[in-house]
Amino acid sequence: MKRHESVTRRQVLKSGVGLAAGAVVAPYMLTSPARGGPETRPANDRIGMGFIGVGGMGRGHLGDFLQFPDVQVVSVADVFDQSRNAATKMVREVYGQDIPAYSDYRDLLARQDVDAVLIATPDHWHALTAIHACEAGKDVYCEKPLSYTIREARRMVDAARRNATVFQVGSQQRSCSNFRLACELVRSGRIGKVQSVRATIGGGPVCDWEPDTSPPPGLDWNFWLGPAPWAEYTPKRCISDFRWFYDYSGGKMTDWGAHHNDIAQWGLGMDNSGPVKTEPVSAAFPTRGLFETAVSFHVRHTYANGVVLETVSHGRNGVRFQGTDGWIEVGRGWIEAGNPAILNDPLGPGDVHLYRSPGEDALGHERDFLNCVRTRKRPICDVEIGCRSVTICHLGTIAIRTGRTIQWDPEKEEIVNDPALGRWLDRPYRAPWSV
Repeated sequence: MKRHESVTRRQVLKSGVGLAAGAVVAPYMLTSPARGGPETRPANDRIGMGFIGVGGMGRGHLGDFLQFPDVQVVSVADVFDQSRNAATKMVREVYGQDIPAYSDYRDLLARQDVDAVLIATPDHWHALTAIHACEAGKDVYCEKPLSYTIREARRMVDAARRNATVFQVGSQQRSCSNFRLACELVRSGRIGKVQSVRATIGGGPVCDWEPDTSPPPGLDWNFWLGPAPWAEYTPKRCISDFRWFYDYSGGKMTDWGAHHNDIAQWGLGMDNSGPVKTEPVSAAFPTRGLFETAVSFHVRHTYANGVVLETVSHGRNGVRFQGTDGWIEVGRGWIEAGNPAILNDPLGPGDVHLYRSPGEDALGHERDFLNCVRTRKRPICDVEIGCRSVTICHLGTIAIRTGRTIQWDPEKEEIVNDPALGRWLDRPYRAPWSV
């Protein structure tokens, strides 16, 4: 499937200079199940995919996309040779041949045979890799949380729109039937007028102190840090534990928050907006060891219509919608209601019917992305949706770290009551990285 012009590494680095997305394929929707398209598809009509970041999450996605007959995995990139080697082995076992693997993702983006990329790097790398991918004419599937800061998220939206990029955010709960049903029932008035939502996302861990040491052979530690401040290497600082350091992520607030706050937004019909006030009710942080992000927290977001979204660390993991006439609560693999009968009462033609992915799991979310690459339609969790959902998470992080209430303008995306908090909306990049 050829539709992109070749770009040089130097061109990829020209931030703000968009590349044409190339010729658009004839639009059609694949009608096959989530696990595949047609049984066979000519090689020149397959979607050539590159994978940036092939650690645990990235290799999980790689295994999924290797199942789609209309996808050809053509390259992977990662700063750790152990991850690259594991990923190329997976591909070799399916295709019977090796593919190119790079330590620098820009070399992958310069390939003409890459139509789309999947980004599963640590959070602090999402904006750079995604924006460069958009500028290189690639469609993008980016893991959640979309960005490390609020300003980065908006730049990612702008880059996607400027380059006509199909951009799916990996908030796969939108492709699960129970979450969709909960939001459809709420928006169809089955629990009356919504008064509040509670998103329970779990607390953060602590760990013991460990001394600085040398990075393992094959890990480009300087490149792994990238735009983040320099720090000496310790095993707990990277790989799966990166999200417990504020230089790279936001802890549970942005990890699970990007899932459940997203469902709250969907159920409230707020995909293009957000709260107007964020208050820190309580928060506790590690008092020993390496990890920095909050161990427990309670944040209150208030919308212009008076609905309150409570994001909390303790309780049953899930999202609970409370209305004047009852409640609906939903989590992974389950859905409950104060009046169970409403769960079995079919939605009528006058009710709200939300976007339905071609599958009820992560594979359906990925299949939706591939379908949209072909049709050029916006996917179920478009980059704008991901931007709005992660903004709530970042507002919560700012509130608990500063202890201040935030008055937020969701249209201008600005803090209006405390100019000093404006510095939290973005971050400086370590040279030579910039956007």
